[in-house]
Amino acid sequence: MKSAFTAKASLFATTLALSLLLATGAQAADKAPMHGVDKVNLNTADAATIDRVLLNIGAAKAEAIVAYRKEHGSFKSAEQLALVKGIGLKTVEKNRDRIVLGGSGVPARPATAPVARR
Repeated sequence: MKSAFTAKASLFATTLALSLLLATGAQAADKAPMHGVDKVNLNTADAATIDRVLLNIGAAKAEAIVAYRKEHGSFKSAEQLALVKGIGLKTVEKNRDRIVLGGSGVPARPATAPVARR
């Protein structure tokens, strides 16, 4: 038979574990797409939308993306996102299917090497 102290400690541990699990799940849900993969147009989206859709991009990096776009003009490729301070190519690759550059809604694809003419 468990003592009253052991039962309370067990209940506390279970409650704490569930709270942490729910908090972690809520944070993940903030970045999870509702249906399929959400997309964001880097050339038109505001910082809040960029923060919501892109993985590993928080509010500060989203603001940096908008500031970079204002200073340097539209993004021509998804890889240009890596020119924003604090964003690397791994983050670009994780988000490739979420990044849109034009009005077509088509995800940004890796640039292909130019074909050499003979």
